[in-house]
Amino acid sequence: TYGEKRCIMKKDTTQKKKMIPSYAILPLLICIAVNFTVYIGTDKLMEHRNFYDLTLPVDRMVPVIPAFSVIYIGCYLFWIVNYIMITRMNRSHCYRFILADVMSRLVCGFFYIVMPTTNVRPVVNGTDIFSQMLRWVYQIDDPTRLFPSIHCLVSWFCYIGIRGQRQIPKWYQRFSLVFAILVCVSTQVTKQHYIVDVFGGIAVAEICYRISGKIMERRSREKGKKIVK
Repeated sequence: TYGEKRCIMKKDTTQKKKMIPSYAILPLLICIAVNFTVYIGTDKLMEHRNFYDLTLPVDRMVPVIPAFSVIYIGCYLFWIVNYIMITRMNRSHCYRFILADVMSRLVCGFFYIVMPTTNVRPVVNGTDIFSQMLRWVYQIDDPTRLFPSIHCLVSWFCYIGIRGQRQIPKWYQRFSLVFAILVCVSTQVTKQHYIVDVFGGIAVAEICYRISGKIMERRSREKGKKIVK
């Protein structure tokens, strides 16, 4: 009813005063738990499996640019800021976004098990700070679980979660799009991923976000029918 909707809107307005609304805490924790379970769990599960190499001719043409390690590592801050920003908008948008995020990780987990991929990393001999950063990335991150790219997927979620949202300034929406694209580029020039991993990550994000929107719309209609009855 109108009264119930108004009550929910008042609660959401009150929650926005908090850095992380109480309704978003559990969904965000679930999101983090699913992400680590899929990423770490599939790595342990696939330790002794044969891996596929999805290298394309275009991948061999891409140069190594160690300076992009800054973006590849720094995007974690971008993720934190945008995920909190997105869940603060309102309860419904938060649930839709988290549902899409969890669905996307399950899709990633499916591919990591059914079609485990790897790549061959170049030898980085530079002594500059960026080369050192890239070698550090290679040391802590195994060249597995590549398709689809979670780096690209999460960065794209950070953009589509605020895309077209009036409460988010246009300049920040554009910044998020540009930064998401830069993250995708960083996965290429650091040789952490191949081009198919990038498009796979973006496609999974877009598809899951659209499906979650349909699910939330259907749920809203069904709830409306129950209230009318």
